[in-house]
Amino acid sequence: MKRIRKGDTVVVLSGDDRGKEGIVLKVDPENSRAIVEGVNFVKRHMRPTQKNPQGGIVEKEAPVHLSNLMVIGAK
Repeated sequence: MKRIRKGDTVVVLSGDDRGKEGIVLKVDPENSRAIVEGVNFVKRHMRPTQKNPQGGIVEKEAPVHLSNLMVIGAK
């Protein structure tokens, strides 16, 4: 079995995003999770800060369990 690493191209095997492909942005081996570009979007309600004075609802990628990913192209 090939280890999933940052920069690999993967395909999602199960869940709402089944069949989608993306590049791994970050891997958390301790929790067996990875963040994949363009997959598993969640909405976060952000309060205004100095960095983001507008605040509001922000969409970002959430981690996906490694067992739901398959490598299709290595870096």
